[in-house]
Amino acid sequence: MSFDFKSYLLKKAVIKEKYVPFYLKWISECYTFLNQPDSHILSPEEKRKFLKHLSKTHEDWQIKQADNALRIYSYFLATQQTDAAKTSPLGKNEWPALEARMRQALRLKQRSYSTEKTYITWLRAFRQFVKEMDAANLTAADIQNFLSSLAVERRVSPSTQNQALNALIFLYRHVLGKNIGDKELEAVRAAYKRRLPLVLTGKEIHAIFDHLSGVHRLMAMLIYGCGLRLQEGLMLRIKDIDLEQNTVIVRSGKGDKDRITVLPEVLKDDLIRHIPEVRALYDEDRKKNINGVYLPGALEKKYPNAGKEWDWYWLFPSKSLSVDPRSHTVRRHHIHPASLQKAFKAALEKSGIAKPASVHTLRHSFATHLLEKGYDIRTIQELLGHKNLQTTMIYTHVAKKNILGVRSPLDE
Repeated sequence: MSFDFKSYLLKKAVIKEKYVPFYLKWISECYTFLNQPDSHILSPEEKRKFLKHLSKTHEDWQIKQADNALRIYSYFLATQQTDAAKTSPLGKNEWPALEARMRQALRLKQRSYSTEKTYITWLRAFRQFVKEMDAANLTAADIQNFLSSLAVERRVSPSTQNQALNALIFLYRHVLGKNIGDKELEAVRAAYKRRLPLVLTGKEIHAIFDHLSGVHRLMAMLIYGCGLRLQEGLMLRIKDIDLEQNTVIVRSGKGDKDRITVLPEVLKDDLIRHIPEVRALYDEDRKKNINGVYLPGALEKKYPNAGKEWDWYWLFPSKSLSVDPRSHTVRRHHIHPASLQKAFKAALEKSGIAKPASVHTLRHSFATHLLEKGYDIRTIQELLGHKNLQTTMIYTHVAKKNILGVRSPLDE
């Protein structure tokens, strides 16, 4: 084992010096057990064989440490053993063409524009990492090494690693036509740490509302009162608000799913005053013959005039026109998310609340407050639009009310 790896652990992998001897020990024991030279990159099967052997005589934390050491060492060897055949650069127009194909695939799959921007950013980072090698030579090992570099050298969060992984899986499967399995994507990942959501009390939320005004106040109250994500609140249409049934329809939410949530009674008067103001802006757009608003999926092609209809108009339209980044059409979009985020942050500071809250905190607070009032977890899951119940169960850890009704024997 070279001295270079010890230096790598300290400088790039940022392993604390007191742990380095243990990392070197696990690697030495593994290669001795497998009877392999330390220049050999271990296969997943070889790693599992050694860890299984180790588990017979060692604690779980030691197995975890040994596993992490082997993952880092595999990545270190991969970066040292560069395949000359894979470093031949493409023609200068090949990677831009690959990027264009990825954009086209993302739009055919009807992924959101924000997803498109994120995936293209990761594609460019991956392009730089593999030094523009021939796409035909790209393998799952290149993804593994890229993700390992993010975890070991850049020390990014697990969610960021997963985001990069999803982008590259999309590239391989839908652009390059290469199918890769989970076993081929082992990488050095940062340890996943589950965080409890930040929740505001009822008094804190109303204190924030008191420092908001106009459309920003209505949007924030609607997001809290309906349990919406920020983007879901921004993308509401006139047709999504049902004042008779007291419901709000969330269309194409996370996972491209529709759902129905509750409309707060207290917001009805505000909406009744707000909608005529939006109608005046809509009528002005029609007089000026401005292009219709953006429609999801293939609706714009199927119903070319639907974007000009009142029902499809934004509930919270922007005051100014903008250029659609995909079609380059000049039209009216909904209010920019930064507008509400900036207003919310200012209101938070004015209210004197010393919590790092954001607009999304309102959604967490909605779920937690319903749980504290005794509503069942399945109902809350439906209102939030969670696919898995486990995602909703996280709120049971922050709810202050004893929802089980258990009374301590000390109180008797």
